[in-house]
Amino acid sequence: MSDKYFTVNIRAYLDKDEPTYIGEESLYDLLSDFSCPKNPDVEYFLLHNAIEFTKKDQSITYLVFDADDASLVGYFSLTVKPISVRASNISKTMAKKLSRVSILDEETHSYTTAAYLIAQLGKNYSLPREKRIPGNILLGFALETISNLKYSVGGVIEFLECEDNEFLLNFYTQNHFKPFDTRITASQNNEPHTLHQLLKFI
Repeated sequence: MSDKYFTVNIRAYLDKDEPTYIGEESLYDLLSDFSCPKNPDVEYFLLHNAIEFTKKDQSITYLVFDADDASLVGYFSLTVKPISVRASNISKTMAKKLSRVSILDEETHSYTTAAYLIAQLGKNYSLPREKRIPGNILLGFALETISNLKYSVGGVIEFLECEDNEFLLNFYTQNHFKPFDTRITASQNNEPHTLHQLLKFI
């Protein structure tokens, strides 16, 4: 990945045995400069949920910094979740790959398996435009982290969910993710909205 940036697992700031330990209060101060008005849910997660989710092992958040001045340029959160994919929504080639690592429900014709989920991905818009990290590089750090996990523990699928937004859908499909379903969820203001689900073989 780009040597203009570096990533830090926030466990490194929360573990007293780590030389990088700063504690929760200082970590909240560090995160407080993050702003993502284009996606309030992404901003809310980092400011309110990321630390607790990491402490509970629900997901792990990685911060991405500018190598020159150590400014926080973005973050991503990863976890492992079950994924259910209807055979009718994917190509025969993808179905064949899935069949090797999943269980097929004959009634619903859906494949179920565990997969790496890119649960959150966001850039810091409080920075000047010229300092903001390109989206493909931020995504690349998430994919690289998953690739390293695959080397250690295995796994063949990564997936994510994105808003019903043409720009985002084009961005992820250009990065080789394939849509496989949608689901309805509620945002922080409890308004229902559609999320597109996309997957990619590692």
